[in-house]
Amino acid sequence: MNPILTTVALLTVSNVFMTFAWYAHLKELSDKPWIVAALLSWGVALLEYLFQVPANRVGFTVLTLGQLKILQEVITLSVFVPFAILYMKEPIKIDFLWAGLCMVGAVYFMFRGNLA
Repeated sequence: MNPILTTVALLTVSNVFMTFAWYAHLKELSDKPWIVAALLSWGVALLEYLFQVPANRVGFTVLTLGQLKILQEVITLSVFVPFAILYMKEPIKIDFLWAGLCMVGAVYFMFRGNLA
C-alpha cells in the first residue's frame, strides 16, 4: 500500500481514539472523579498510540516532519468537527469552516515544494 495512504488511514484511526480520550469524558464521566476520567482516558489513549506511532514511522519515510505534522492537524480537525457536532451535540459554527480554510493554507505552504 502507498505509504501516504497508510499514514492517513492509521492517523485517522488514531485520531478517533485520541478525540474520544481527550473529550468524551466531558460528556460520559462528568459525574465521576477526575482521576477515573484520567485513567479511562489513558486507556483509550494507549489505543491511539498503537496507531499513531506506526503511522508516523511510515509517514516519515516519505514526508518531512513538518508535512507529517500538518497532515496530522488536518486529520485531527476532520475527526474533531464531526465528533463535536454528532457526539457532543455542539452547534455547527462557521468557525469550523474558517479553521478548515486556515488548514488548507497550512497544507499549501508545507507541501508547495512538492507541487512543482
